[in-house]
This record gives sequence, C-alpha cells and structure tokens, in this order.
Amino acid sequence: MSKPPREKPPVPDRLPASVVDSHTHLDACGAVTADDVREIVDRAERAGVGRVVTVADDLASAQWAAEASTWDERVFAAVAVHPTRTKAFGEAERSEVERLARLPRVVAVGETGLDYYWDYSPHDAQQEAFRWHIDLAKRVGKPLMIHDRDAHEDVLRVLEEEGAPDDVVFHCFSGDEVIARRCVDAGYVLSFAGTVTFKNARSLREAARLVPSEQFLVETDAPFLTPHPFRGQPNEPYCAAYTVRNLAEVRGVGVHEIAESARRNAERVFRLLSVTGG
Repeated sequence: MSKPPREKPPVPDRLPASVVDSHTHLDACGAVTADDVREIVDRAERAGVGRVVTVADDLASAQWAAEASTWDERVFAAVAVHPTRTKAFGEAERSEVERLARLPRVVAVGETGLDYYWDYSPHDAQQEAFRWHIDLAKRVGKPLMIHDRDAHEDVLRVLEEEGAPDDVVFHCFSGDEVIARRCVDAGYVLSFAGTVTFKNARSLREAARLVPSEQFLVETDAPFLTPHPFRGQPNEPYCAAYTVRNLAEVRGVGVHEIAESARRNAERVFRLLSVTGG
C-alpha cells in the first residue's frame, strides 16, 4: 500500500511587505499547466510572497521554466544544466540553454556550479560546464545563480579564474561565517533558504547575521528544504514567509525590514522591474 501524501505546512499570515522567492522549482512542486502555476503562486501571494523565480536543473526543466514564466506575470525563470547532470553536456545542450537564457523572462543563468556531495558527474565535467555557464551569464548580461554543495573552495577559485559576472547569487547558501565573508567581500549575493531555520544550523545563522542588507535574498528551493518546524513536509513558495520571519529574528530587525530588503535586492539583481513580455 502506498503511503498517503505528506501534508503541506499551513499558509502563514501575510507578511507586512511583499517578498520574492528567489529560487524555487515549480515543476518539482507538481506544476504542469498554467492553472497549476497560478494556484501555487496565488497561495504564495496570500502569504506575502508576490513573485517567484522558477529554476531549472536539466534541459527539459529549462524549457518548461522558460515557458511557465510567460503564463503568469508573477513568475520568472532561470535556466542552466545542474552540475550533477553535466556528465553529458554537449553542443546541442549548450545551444539550447543559450537560446533560453536570452529570453526576456529568463532572469538568470542557473543553477550552475559544483556539487561534490553526489557522485553523478565527474568533477572535471562539472567545472568545465560551470566555466561555460559563467561565460554565458556574461555574454547575455544576466546574473549567475550558483549551486555550491561541499565545493566552496573550487567554486570561489573558478569564479576568480574566469572573472565573475556583475551579479552572482549563491543559491541556498551553505557556508560558514568565513565563506560568507569572502563572498560578501567579492560582492556576491547570498540567498538563504529554509536551512537557516534548522536547529543544527548555528554556523549558517552566524553567516546570515553578517551579510549586509543589500547582499541577501530569500528563497525556498521548493519542494525541498521546508523551514522548521515543518522540516520533511512538502515545501512551496509561500513557505518563504517562515524563513523571512526567522531571518528577522536572527538579524535582530523587523520582519518588514527583512522583506523589503529581500524584495529590493531581488528586483535589482534579477532586474525584475525592467522585464517585459515574452
């Protein structure tokens, strides 16, 4: 007998200011059609999460994300091939990612980077693909959205060697205070997910305290990384509201201030106010 579906966390009270979920996976949340997307984003908006960036991890997901971003004005997309899927990343895949990256509602190249936790793709293949995505972000003039798992030193090294784009976002930042300081000093933006709320995330919370107000974003990485106390339940963009409130407590400021800063930063980094049509 199959297990019953896990219950989603309750939709929290609306935030005092609208925020952007800077990294989610609407397809992995179960969205297929425009109606599915609208339902998820409507639920998010009830919690004060007014816009989302849906992110790809393979070519099919990139094509879907780019298309989904045209179904609802509150949805934007980021496209790339995830580092764990770069074992076979040839010219056909690169050509299609570049085509998608140039679409107006695709606001970032990502998620790309390095993942040394899983053993799905050789490190050299990941680094080669990462370097290509860095170059693509610079050529299309869009921010680079980084996946960094157990690979902090190599990610920072490759960025320095290649020359980072003007805007770099460390999605679901997972480093400690030392790595956070190096990223901040380099001008990178750190995006915090539900992991910052976990009970065992002391060093991550210390990192979150030191990031300047103009260099952080908030995300869900839904359907993964649901904030405490709902860890293990299905995540959705509306759950970014829980992380916003937690970050306000961690940083010792008001919830309104955190939401406003995260929104302004997302609008600046992803140029959301200038995105048109498509």
